Amino acid sequence: MQRTTGLLLATVLGLSATACGAGEPGTPASKGAAVTITVACQPARSAPKERAAWDDDVAAFMKAHPGVTVKSTDQQPCFDPKTFGPKLAGGQMETAFVVPVTNYADVIGKGQAMDISAYTGEIKNWNDLRADVRELVTKDGKVYGVPNVHYSVGLVYNRKLFTQAGLDPDAPPATWAEIREAARKIAALGPGHIGYGEYSGGNTGGWHFTQALYGRGGAVLTDDGKKAAFNSPEGRAVLQTLHDMRWSDNSMGSRLLVGWESLMMAMGSGKVGMMLGAPDVVTDVVNKFKGNVADYGITGFPEAKASLSGGEAFMINPRATPEQARAALQWLDFRYNTVGKGRFDFARGKTLGNPVGVPDNDVYGDSATGRAIQAERERNATLPVRNYAPYVRAAAAVPPKAEPAHAQELYAILDVVMSGVLSRQDADPGKLLADAEAKANALLAAKG
Repeated sequence: MQRTTGLLLATVLGLSATACGAGEPGTPASKGAAVTITVACQPARSAPKERAAWDDDVAAFMKAHPGVTVKSTDQQPCFDPKTFGPKLAGGQMETAFVVPVTNYADVIGKGQAMDISAYTGEIKNWNDLRADVRELVTKDGKVYGVPNVHYSVGLVYNRKLFTQAGLDPDAPPATWAEIREAARKIAALGPGHIGYGEYSGGNTGGWHFTQALYGRGGAVLTDDGKKAAFNSPEGRAVLQTLHDMRWSDNSMGSRLLVGWESLMMAMGSGKVGMMLGAPDVVTDVVNKFKGNVADYGITGFPEAKASLSGGEAFMINPRATPEQARAALQWLDFRYNTVGKGRFDFARGKTLGNPVGVPDNDVYGDSATGRAIQAERERNATLPVRNYAPYVRAAAAVPPKAEPAHAQELYAILDVVMSGVLSRQDADPGKLLADAEAKANALLAAKG
């Protein structure tokens, strides 16, 4: 789902010489042949420092790769579930693009991603990538993507608001009862304060419902994936808790938060106490939505029996030429997979005022590259790492659970459930779940 998109907002890289990604043939980009790649997800103009850093990376990459021209385009959010499918089906997808883990099998199965097995050597640390995440982009021994993100969910909270509300920021909630109590106290701070923020639409509502459901031990689908399983005691508990927080406790505010940016903006305003999210929520809240870098902490998922985990990978459009594929992978290596460069240039992030030190469940794990990345992160940390110690401890002990098959379509159905309990005081959680179950089962039947 969205990360940074959150899913987590996903970062998309595109390369093309035409709208469909085809380009003129030539010798490999690494040998200096002329090739043009177009990269999407350039930071917005509203984030000038991050945009300038991106542009610096583009310039440095082109200098190191004579003959390669990189053209950047704005695209925020980078992964849009409403346009992703139609763009793929219509042949309009960028040449190199981000795919959420839930869509890997579909994209690979439909032949919409290039077999890059012959080119993985362009990613110098390829063998240090976690074996389990590499396996996710591999089918029948062929590699179809470069893993880019792996994460699990925790509880992001505003330490400053906790202090103002008389709560101990070093002892964050560990149960839903404690979350309700903390949310009531934060909401009581005054107008505009929201104790606990939640989504109701834009597929993010269904995504967060799934997070909460997994935490309680529930499932979205049956084990065989053929039927909906969310109309369950765990599903009803999720909705009842949200209903009670919204209407009995008045701790969730009255505004429906639909798209990914809405809750992130609210969190950045400094008036939202808690939300479910992965560690990169802190980075995005600070970088994109002007949150105070010192205010945020992360703890474990409350009462977690499992935690939703997910991620994304870069895939290459099968219409790309070999020269384009190599150039794209060289860019991915430089920008996303080199210690001290691109996204791992923590020294630069520190000078930009970014919240360096936020823990990652990154794709390199405890490999040599992973340890080097963590050492650089700690060396340049601008945040006290103790703020995230509860999350680090909890995440190591909570079993990960992947997003369901057909996640985006199911999330759209579950959006209605979330919107119902947050917009109508007389909403019946059981009825909402039963209606959603019927729609989900019809969807699954149509999928075969």
